[in-house]
Amino acid sequence: MTTTSPAATRPGGLRLGVQRFGTFLSGMIMPNIAAFIAWGFITMLFIPAGFFGADSPFGWHWAGVAEIIGGGGDSAVIGWQGAMTAVAEGDGGNILAYVGLVGPMVTYLLPLLIANTAGRLVYGERGGVVATIATVGVIVGTNIPMFLGAMIMGPIAAWLTKQMDRLWDGKIRPGFEMLVNNFSAGILGMILAIVGFFAFGPVMLGISTALGAAVDWLVGLNLLPLVSIIVEPAKVLFLNNAINHGVFTPLGIEQATETGKSILFLIEANPGPGIGLLLAFSFFGVGAARASAPGAAIIQFFGGIHEIYFPYALSKPATILALIAGGATGVTTNMLLGGGLAFPAAPGSIIAVTAAAIGPGVANLLVVYLSVILAAAVTFLLTAVILRASRKRDLAAEGDTFGAAIAQTEANKGKSSAAMDALRTSSGAATATAATEAPATAVADRPISTIVFACDAGMGSSAMGASVLRNKIKKAGIEGVTVTNAAIANLDGTADLVITQQQLTERAQTKSPNSIHVSVDNFMNSPKYEEVVEMVREQRKDEE
Repeated sequence: MTTTSPAATRPGGLRLGVQRFGTFLSGMIMPNIAAFIAWGFITMLFIPAGFFGADSPFGWHWAGVAEIIGGGGDSAVIGWQGAMTAVAEGDGGNILAYVGLVGPMVTYLLPLLIANTAGRLVYGERGGVVATIATVGVIVGTNIPMFLGAMIMGPIAAWLTKQMDRLWDGKIRPGFEMLVNNFSAGILGMILAIVGFFAFGPVMLGISTALGAAVDWLVGLNLLPLVSIIVEPAKVLFLNNAINHGVFTPLGIEQATETGKSILFLIEANPGPGIGLLLAFSFFGVGAARASAPGAAIIQFFGGIHEIYFPYALSKPATILALIAGGATGVTTNMLLGGGLAFPAAPGSIIAVTAAAIGPGVANLLVVYLSVILAAAVTFLLTAVILRASRKRDLAAEGDTFGAAIAQTEANKGKSSAAMDALRTSSGAATATAATEAPATAVADRPISTIVFACDAGMGSSAMGASVLRNKIKKAGIEGVTVTNAAIANLDGTADLVITQQQLTERAQTKSPNSIHVSVDNFMNSPKYEEVVEMVREQRKDEE
């Protein structure tokens, strides 16, 4: 059975389409961020300009090993055995000719991970396999890292696999299913790899070159800060993922491969504008917004959850101008002084930014910190002026305006989130939200031993909700119940009970039709959690 809450109004039209596209792009990139970070650390440690590289004053005695790991140039000997042999024979001067980890990881590993993830999003494991095969052709057919190619070829290959399987669905004689499935996927993968090598790869190379030339043109004319005019409002409206993951990350990786860092990683991820806005609300805001801003500032700056400041901007739309000015200031600082990150900072926390900025050198780290400080200062000052100018009017009109801004933020996103729930709690708006949730009516018709929180990406809000319920079950002394979180796309029908935000329940039912489904508005403190705990407790009593 399913319990549901009244559906929230969802955005429509072009904005919803861009949001869904951005969510899909995030779904390809975010699960693989750990691999990007691993590559980033290897790059910042072992390339010539890295900590242990030949050009580093700190790593001269590690230079030989660093050159073996970092690699570079045209391969004369493949693998570390050949490199070590060269060192033993006194041929260390040619170490850069040997293949290391940096090149193969950025050329093959990262694009293939993206392709496999994209294929799985479209058509499960089978789609992921064919997408990976097809993307190899795109990679080999070009001479640059093919992130854009993987993000396009991966979904296309998986979709074609899905359409191919529909042609003979239910028509295969019993006992021949595995034979047909394996050979059809292999043949399709072969064809797509060849097409990718001869046709798709060169096209994607042209697109990547054009995009890179556009960025170089903006940098050459000192116009890159103008990108903030698009990025900062897009963030508030949850339209930034298509830009960040579709353009900035692929191009940034290419730049980082060549120079060891990229300014593009900091255009959207810079935490300066957000912390500046929240500090201004902490000092000059009114009512619930002012009360909750300090806690939101900690979450935004150290946790990297940027969406938590969006309701503040929406409650006072003029502050978006302050965000644009702050973002442009940060970009200008990095552009003029050469600041950048060695790998994507995800989430956009100052901790992640520090880790990604320190690799290219201490001087680069100081430049990045300066860009964050100046972006925060500009945003803070302009927001303070805006808030002070309208303070009397805001005090007179103060009511549920901040709560309305939270609701508008969720409408823009298309779903609730743990970050918004945390704002409700800290601002005193949680009680009203909880009261509006419909009582749970689900009845357990089978033993409950596995509970899954599901959301779009399977991280973030669902992980926080799972943690809350896990603690409640533990305090209740109930054993034998596993509470996990997962992406809706990864639900396999084995969960006894699935908890989702109300806008996602229908999708979850499709993926796991035999599970009990519970819908909530508030992942952090829903009253339905107590009912779920009680349901499991009563079930355990009956079993005794």
